[in-house]
Amino acid sequence: MSDHCEEQEMEAEALAAIFDTAFETISDTQPFQWSVKLVPVDCGGDEEEENRENHVGVKLLATIPLDYPESLPTLDLEILKGLAEEQRQEILEIGRSEAEANEGMPLIFVVCEAIRSWLADNNVKGLDDASMHAQMMRRAKEAERSKAKKEIEFESQKKEEKESEAELEEQAVRKRREEGTPCTQATFMAWKQKFDAEMEQKEAEEAALAESEASGGKKQTNKKDDTSDRLSGFDQFSGTAGILSLEAMEAAAEEAENNPDAIDVDEIDVDEELFDDDEDLDDLDFDDDDDDEDSDIDI
Repeated sequence: MSDHCEEQEMEAEALAAIFDTAFETISDTQPFQWSVKLVPVDCGGDEEEENRENHVGVKLLATIPLDYPESLPTLDLEILKGLAEEQRQEILEIGRSEAEANEGMPLIFVVCEAIRSWLADNNVKGLDDASMHAQMMRRAKEAERSKAKKEIEFESQKKEEKESEAELEEQAVRKRREEGTPCTQATFMAWKQKFDAEMEQKEAEEAALAESEASGGKKQTNKKDDTSDRLSGFDQFSGTAGILSLEAMEAAAEEAENNPDAIDVDEIDVDEELFDDDEDLDDLDFDDDDDDEDSDIDI
């Protein structure tokens, strides 16, 4: 048994396991012939449900050459339900294109999947109607589906391009971060000019701040010097200053008490402005709280 024959038999076993009763071996000697029944919805062998759910159906016929999969199989289609010759040719072309795309490997399964996908997209009644009106309606629906498919593909491509642009931009940013800015004479001079300007501004600000602090300290010193010659409270009431000597005040009070006529009221220099403002007395509380508390105590 050649390698090709063994490989073909293994593929037949795989197809029988996948499609179950839908797969059939027409010829079990080389060249092998296989058939696969294809419908949009697999109902698990329930014929009643299958007839209700599926409005179209075909049978794929494949003649396997001796050197398959090195060479392509011969494909044909048999209409089972709901399709006209126009759709048969269209589906057959889809199957052959899929086979050519997978030449050199086992391809019957992928061909079956492509055909079943078309059947699922066109699982409607009336496709076998060959009238002019039916053909026009089918072409309109196909054009609508084709337009929708192109729009989906366009949006998908647009999204991919946008993601690609974002990825390229991110890669460029990473590259700039890793490499940094190349140091040339032009870039160094630009950096030095900017650095010198920043340093000059910083020195000017520090000089202005130092000058401001120095001038503020001088003003404070001058103000302190102006008040340094003032008398303290002790000096005012001590005998050495002679302004408000307590001894002199006590002597004057004693003399006024002993000899009231000796004091001339008119000769006393009184600053009346000190007594004109009575507002300062409004906030004073002249009530004797101690007397009130004592009055409440029962003896």
